[in-house]
Amino acid sequence: MKNSSATTMAALVMLLLLLAPASKAAISCSDVLKDLRPCVGYLQNGSGNPPASCCAGASALASATTTTADKKTACNCIKTAANKINPNPQLAQGLPGNCGINLPFAVSPNVDCSKIS
Repeated sequence: MKNSSATTMAALVMLLLLLAPASKAAISCSDVLKDLRPCVGYLQNGSGNPPASCCAGASALASATTTTADKKTACNCIKTAANKINPNPQLAQGLPGNCGINLPFAVSPNVDCSKIS
């Protein structure tokens, strides 16, 4: 009987693993863009430190990207947006440091988001 219950338990665990959803990003591009919208003007033609609203959004984004899927989604959204707004490369690269946050990827249209873990 012990063997039968162990087999049943193993089968249930396997079934739960198979039914569990694949790791999906909880963050969406609309979330990413909403957080970074205050940064657009600064990234295009700003100088000095980014505005406080920009840093608040970047900080919110950094806090929201906790999983690899979230980080890759955010990276791809930022990459797509960067291609459209054509940010100043120095301002974009310096944004996380100037806001006192860490992002696991560069704010750049050239970043390889597939390498994020």
